[in-house]
Amino acid sequence: MIPNLDSEIGITTYSTEFDGIGGKIRVEPEDFQVTELISQRAQNSINDQKGYAVYKLKKKKIDTNHALSDVFRKEGIRLKSLGLKDAYAVTEQFVCSGNKGRTIENFSTDKYSLEKIGFVKKPLSKKDMVSNHFKIKISDCSDDLSSFIEYDKILNFYGYQRFGSKRPVTHLIGKAILQRDFIKAVELILSFTSPYDSKANTEIREKLSDKENYEKYFDQVPYQMDIERIVLKEMIEHEDALRAIRSIPISLRRFYVQAYQSFLFNQSLSSAFSDGENLFEAQPSDVCFDFHGVIGKYVKGLDQRLALPFVGYSYYKKTRFDYQISKILEQEEITPKDFFIKEMQEVSSEGGFRQAAIHCSDYSSHKTTVEFSLSRGSFATILLREIMKPKDPILAGF
Repeated sequence: MIPNLDSEIGITTYSTEFDGIGGKIRVEPEDFQVTELISQRAQNSINDQKGYAVYKLKKKKIDTNHALSDVFRKEGIRLKSLGLKDAYAVTEQFVCSGNKGRTIENFSTDKYSLEKIGFVKKPLSKKDMVSNHFKIKISDCSDDLSSFIEYDKILNFYGYQRFGSKRPVTHLIGKAILQRDFIKAVELILSFTSPYDSKANTEIREKLSDKENYEKYFDQVPYQMDIERIVLKEMIEHEDALRAIRSIPISLRRFYVQAYQSFLFNQSLSSAFSDGENLFEAQPSDVCFDFHGVIGKYVKGLDQRLALPFVGYSYYKKTRFDYQISKILEQEEITPKDFFIKEMQEVSSEGGFRQAAIHCSDYSSHKTTVEFSLSRGSFATILLREIMKPKDPILAGF
């Protein structure tokens, strides 16, 4: 039985027939540990000469974006991460300065620490991050963890956090933007409610369901709802939905569109798998990634991994998955050309390709703890979903 939350984000199947061990994750932040790994070339490029400063960011109970915003607010230094890490976990990752200005040696708060480890001639980028290593404790589960052996046959779905977890709305906002329905996008940001969200959050969003209440309840919106406050302020002052959406940081606006692309990808992967397509082995005429992550056509004998289209305005139709993808786009009333947004060109997306199956390495388990490494862009929660088969992902800590 697929949980409702899974279906809401486009996942309508399981990859494995394993019964699942149930249980919970993230009972404590220390139960979910993540260490970011960068390429050997990038590691070797870090030295003690002047250039762009590289730091190791260690944190818990705060997400990457809020930690880096706090560094900028307190120290005036703007840093970029190679990937985003969850709040309710103990994580370690690399962050890099985008200029050669002032640096700091060490800085810490009760939620994170920042340690300068050297300099690079060219800023590190997402391409330098090759994988994440996870060590995760599963509480209150059955004792069948050791019998899970299908970690190399798991579809590469986008995980819950891509869509907002307890409030799966980011893809809906992205779709509204693509359909140029900016009023709906504002309404979704401010007043979309979810049965998985907290009572307090739901109450304030219900108050904001009527634009006549925007000014009346503005001061009641908690500061942690920072995006909502930005949008509200613009709507109160200008009553211009497009202007309000454009007041949101560009990285998040792009994320909304990417979340909708992720939803389409999850649907495509689910549909192709249910239709009996082999998604774990590439075939002639398939598009694949090679060992170095370079995209190209299938070549017999090479170590390649099957890729599925990630829909954008340059959507590539000549794959065996166009039947499923075209059908989904028709149902969604979206076309590839919608991903070029004249009113907001900076968030337009040409699309591309994504690996069809998760590449998992260094997998091991002991009692109720599991360890593994996943290549960049894959979600640990998707592998855990197959191990645990949770009836309620939110109650299970997802």
